[in-house]
Amino acid sequence: MGGVFSHFERMLALRYIRSRRSEGFISVIAWFSLLGISLGVATLIIVMSVMNGFRDELVGRILGLNGHLVIYSDGQQGIEQYDTLAGRIAGIPGILAVTPQIEGQVMATANSYASGAVVRGVRWEDLAARRPLWDVLDEASIEGLKKGQAVLIGHELARTLGVKSGDSLSLLSPRGKTTPFGTIPERRSFQIAGVFDVGMHEYDKAFIFMPLDDAQSFFAMDNRVTALEIYARDVNSTDIIRQNIDQTTGKGLRVFDWRQRNKGFLNALNVERNVMFIILSLIILVAAFNIISSMIMLVRSKNNDIAVLRAMGATKGSIMRVFMMTGSSIGLIGTVVGTLLGLTFCWNIDTIKNALESLTGTELFAAEIYFLSTLPAKVDPHEVINVIIMAIVLSFLSSVYPAWRASRIAPAEALRYG
Repeated sequence: MGGVFSHFERMLALRYIRSRRSEGFISVIAWFSLLGISLGVATLIIVMSVMNGFRDELVGRILGLNGHLVIYSDGQQGIEQYDTLAGRIAGIPGILAVTPQIEGQVMATANSYASGAVVRGVRWEDLAARRPLWDVLDEASIEGLKKGQAVLIGHELARTLGVKSGDSLSLLSPRGKTTPFGTIPERRSFQIAGVFDVGMHEYDKAFIFMPLDDAQSFFAMDNRVTALEIYARDVNSTDIIRQNIDQTTGKGLRVFDWRQRNKGFLNALNVERNVMFIILSLIILVAAFNIISSMIMLVRSKNNDIAVLRAMGATKGSIMRVFMMTGSSIGLIGTVVGTLLGLTFCWNIDTIKNALESLTGTELFAAEIYFLSTLPAKVDPHEVINVIIMAIVLSFLSSVYPAWRASRIAPAEALRYG
């Protein structure tokens, strides 16, 4: 900056930034402009970080219970010789695990209560690939599932049906035995080996895990499965892995990655994030307009000073740089303050949340509504840099017109009528 602005220009801009009693109203507007930019930058950083945290937490839990990629059969017959196919796919670089799975919809009933549910038939050892589920299971639940004719259900579903570990429930499947009179739904009773709580309402309310052999018998899928769940080492490399799987599996099978399976959910998150960014950016834009108004008023009050400077030999460019520096300094200081405020808030967000809850006596972040027990915040350095650049550019642009007006003041006219 020393090479762009002379010592005289920097000194004069600093004098104009400082307030005087005769220019108190102008100073108030400038302070409000600085405060507006600070709050706008801080709010953008906080909201974007919280939304990034929500997305990562929710996507992480979804991917923890679902494969990063999944293979389905083109028809309703399912996938045959799935162990052989799983062995071939497991040899593809970047794949961590391949687990066969049967999925079907059922009606669960117990204690005169009924609820729709989704059954997933898996081998008990394959549950380890589903870390959010495996981490909340105890040894008794796993041992009960090993014995067969037992299931794991979510705690919300258990509460709806009024059951607990050790109780029994009945499952009614639309897939049943074919008779001359049509298809008879299959109905069986299973013991509840355990109740899980993975922290997401959709899974705790509707999912039932069953041994793969029992699911094959229950859904009449002998020696077949409905899908192969594939877990990758890197969730961002699924595009390359999917291409390799397509070459391995051949015809009759379809491969979907986690982005395709959750396309609606991810699109909704992205739209919400972009809209919030645009709306909150208006705070910085309004503060930039306040800089324009305060700078115009400052130029009007300094007409005589500018005229004297011009008469003493100051160039138009020098006068313009002085007022450009004055207005940009307000935006620069506000941006720095807002960035520090926003980052401090993000790094201590849970402490601040707990303090506000204690102060107000209300629960600001209900875990049963948002599915997460803590308020997540993930600071993205690229987003922070973009917010800083946007705030500084708007502050700079808001100083251009007032500075141009100041440079156009004619010395003779200003001194004559001043």
